[in-house]
Amino acid sequence: MEPAPLAPGSVSLRLYPHDGPAVEQIDELRRQAQLAAQVGFDGVMVSEHHADFPGYLPNPVQLAGVLLEVMGRGWAAPCPLLLPMKPYALVAEDLAWLAAAHPGRLGAGFAAGALPVDFELAEVPFDEIVERFKGALPRVVLALRGGDPTPLGADRALRRLRQHPLPMAVAAQSVGAVRRAARLDLAVLYDSLQGPAVSRRLSDAYLEAGGRAARILIRRVWIGDAPTEEMAAQMAHYRSYAPERAVANWGEGEQLVIGGGAEEVAQRLGEIMAASRCDTVNIRVQVTGVAPEVVRDQIGAYDGAMHLFRQAVAG
Repeated sequence: MEPAPLAPGSVSLRLYPHDGPAVEQIDELRRQAQLAAQVGFDGVMVSEHHADFPGYLPNPVQLAGVLLEVMGRGWAAPCPLLLPMKPYALVAEDLAWLAAAHPGRLGAGFAAGALPVDFELAEVPFDEIVERFKGALPRVVLALRGGDPTPLGADRALRRLRQHPLPMAVAAQSVGAVRRAARLDLAVLYDSLQGPAVSRRLSDAYLEAGGRAARILIRRVWIGDAPTEEMAAQMAHYRSYAPERAVANWGEGEQLVIGGGAEEVAQRLGEIMAASRCDTVNIRVQVTGVAPEVVRDQIGAYDGAMHLFRQAVAG
């Protein structure tokens, strides 16, 4: 039996579009998702930004459905979705009906967001997004467990979730956020750039608050000779727009897991997971400026080696 979406112990792949025309971007994402399923990743995640923000698409729920149609096995999760962008009821409907189309193969994650342009397009005041997020999160969680008390609860796809609740996670970068996740019985998704000491502090707080779901580490991973110049340029880009409070949590030299072979990389990843007190991993291999075929080669490098990464996750 395959692991449920976002389950503790799972090893998933984070997908990003490459630069190119829209049709080519979708076609390449399909190829990478198919390959990920073939080599043994449990699932894939896609996330959200708007206005042609480099490396992102604006419709992760729709994209998850596109990928599930071609993957054959495994799960997909729009994770994270920018929850304040739309009324929670519309988010819940979209997810519930996609879950009905692909039973047992959909998860979802939520975040408040950080880029003003996203919310300008949605006509949502940027200074309201945190409070909107805090208000919407418990409501969308209840809806996606089949318990919405409003007329939305009559929707038959949402009623289905009473017996088949949607697996969910929330992006968490503070002690308050992980405690909120624990109260709602949500998995926590950490910032891909934060150092192990920060992740461990959050994991400790989550467990102390009674959290029982996955603690998900995101890491950029490269097997073999890494494109170091492109990786450095990508880090510089992140620093150009990231809030200072986020940058303060970034580790030094711990954002990238690089090694000459799968065994070395898995061992290093296991060390970071143990130091972070995480029990689940979401791997990123896409690097801005690196050709799609190179990324496909990286995904293919997990073929026959996935057991090493499962051992690393299991500790």
